[in-house]
Amino acid sequence: MHGCSHTTDLPVPEPEPLSKDCEECVAIGQHPVQLRLCLSCGHVACCDSSPSRHATAHSRATGHPVMRSFEPGESWRWCYEHRSLV
Repeated sequence: MHGCSHTTDLPVPEPEPLSKDCEECVAIGQHPVQLRLCLSCGHVACCDSSPSRHATAHSRATGHPVMRSFEPGESWRWCYEHRSLV
């Protein structure tokens, strides 16, 4: 894992999820492969293995760099800016 300055700016506790699914995928009738939770705002979006890559799109559009897995039993975090686990 990589030390990342973006983790120091994250809210504590982490934000509540704004949904239980990728709303962008639901709106266009796609099924996400896995979900990610934005640790800046609580937005839930699909991973890069999903056709639309909504988590990456959210990070680029908002500048929110860190997300964590939103899958049961997983807690790893990813920094989109550093492109590494944090």
